[in-house]
Amino acid sequence: MRYFVTAILLISLVFTGYSQTYEIGGFVGGSNYIGDVGRTNYISPNDFAFGGIFKWNRSARHSFRGSVIVAGINADDLDSGETRRQQRGYEFQNTITEISVGIEYTFWEFNLYSGRPQSTPYLYTGLTYAFYDAQFKFRGSDQFRTYETAGTPAIPMVVGFKTSVLGKFILGIEVGARYTFTDNLDGSNPDIEDAELLQFGNINSDDWYVFTGVTLTYTFGRQPCYCNF
Repeated sequence: MRYFVTAILLISLVFTGYSQTYEIGGFVGGSNYIGDVGRTNYISPNDFAFGGIFKWNRSARHSFRGSVIVAGINADDLDSGETRRQQRGYEFQNTITEISVGIEYTFWEFNLYSGRPQSTPYLYTGLTYAFYDAQFKFRGSDQFRTYETAGTPAIPMVVGFKTSVLGKFILGIEVGARYTFTDNLDGSNPDIEDAELLQFGNINSDDWYVFTGVTLTYTFGRQPCYCNF
């Protein structure tokens, strides 16, 4: 009897897995970086970011989420409020391609099948891997140069607010900081040994980047059964 009940539960889990609500859509917004060049504002978009998002709403309170986002980052010491950076006068540009998977948790139930408009704040975190151009700067040179395509793990910390619109669409606004495990998004700490290369800034502090923008997703799939999870 015990094995029969176990088998029934496993079959139920399999079939309810095909009856969940899914979302697919996009993200568009701005990006900024926090490091050893330019401003040190936490939220100060000065470049463009866009990408795609997929969600599996596993319950009315949480979703599994995956995304791919491409963004430019740039900074100029002349925009900084610090006198030493203004006098130094460095500037750089880079491009980040981010792949992220994790869990989105809502502050209260977000049930699209209730027949009423739904709204809730939410948090997202998980695991991220970001590709970027590793750069360096020769002493006395005004230009940063790329020496390879590199990658770094990152930890996303996202807060947002979403609401259902027009029945099957969900509109969200979010701000998300990513703590990386590299100090070279800005070319300040290249991972190559050469006496002519310039190392500057705080080499004991890794770089961050931030996305600020909106998401719009379309929901599809049959009404889910949340009783198993």
